[in-house]
Amino acid sequence: MARRGTEAFPDLGAHCDEAGCNQLDFLPFGCDGCGGFFCAAHRVYREQGCAKAADQGRTVVVCPDCGDAIERTAVPGQQCDRDILDAHARSRRCDPARKRKPQCPVRRCKEALTFSNTSQCKGCGLKVCLKHRFPADHNCAAAAA
Repeated sequence: MARRGTEAFPDLGAHCDEAGCNQLDFLPFGCDGCGGFFCAAHRVYREQGCAKAADQGRTVVVCPDCGDAIERTAVPGQQCDRDILDAHARSRRCDPARKRKPQCPVRRCKEALTFSNTSQCKGCGLKVCLKHRFPADHNCAAAAA
């Protein structure tokens, strides 16, 4: 159990819960796996021996070409993101054609729908580009009725 603070300031900081460390840290790291408090040296799941480290410490790198999420299976620090993405690009699983942005559903409009140029019609709920945001521009079924 973490003892809190010092005699003068009992609510300030916490002692590290790592066995044998017990360092008083004024800005301790709380573990969301086991609920303990740890100093800067033991804040990583591997360093503290957290039982839920396998569940909490999984990270991925997202390929900018195809959108695949590649899990980091090696020890973090041994492989940088660039090495992981290079190995993924050399593999046959990386297919840039799979990553397609949604397009405006209006006939003959090839505008890609992004966060900044997408509008959802309040009448029919259709997501369209800004050029077709008015009901008359995209043949809204709700406006026609």
